[in-house]
Amino acid sequence: MKRAAFAGLFSALLMLSACGSDSASPPGQASGMYKQLLRRLYHNTVPTVSAAALAQELKAPAAPVLLDARTPAEYRVSHLAGAHFVNFDSIATETFETLDREQPVVVYCSVGVRSERLGERLQALGFRKVRNLYGGLFEWVNEGYPVCTAQGPTTNVHPYSKWWSPWLKRGRKVYE
Repeated sequence: MKRAAFAGLFSALLMLSACGSDSASPPGQASGMYKQLLRRLYHNTVPTVSAAALAQELKAPAAPVLLDARTPAEYRVSHLAGAHFVNFDSIATETFETLDREQPVVVYCSVGVRSERLGERLQALGFRKVRNLYGGLFEWVNEGYPVCTAQGPTTNVHPYSKWWSPWLKRGRKVYE
């Protein structure tokens, strides 16, 4: 089953990337091709929040908790300021006991697929205010919002793999 799902995902990715790049989309909007890809990948089980809306929310005193659902290597290269790392490989057993289930939470990964799974897990555990960053870290960076490391601001972004890297239009691609 996993192999069939991967094959379908890979085919969709190849089909969309073969159609060309439309990097001329306005700031604050995912490119048309990227939107098509996300429509195919998202199950729409977790509400989404745009990068622009999240950027505004993060300025407020009651900012949401940010959970990064990528690999340790991806997180080390860069992440949203204040984000907590949640290893995607352990979300099925994670209980998130230290988080307030009533506090708003925004989950993200590279494009939003792994974070949608994390969001589903949080919902199953009783979290009521969970949202997924639409387009993930790629869209955040593509729209010009900052990322950081433990040492401070950076332009580095881990593009996950060479197959996903075309969707990252800004930032310096760094594979660790």
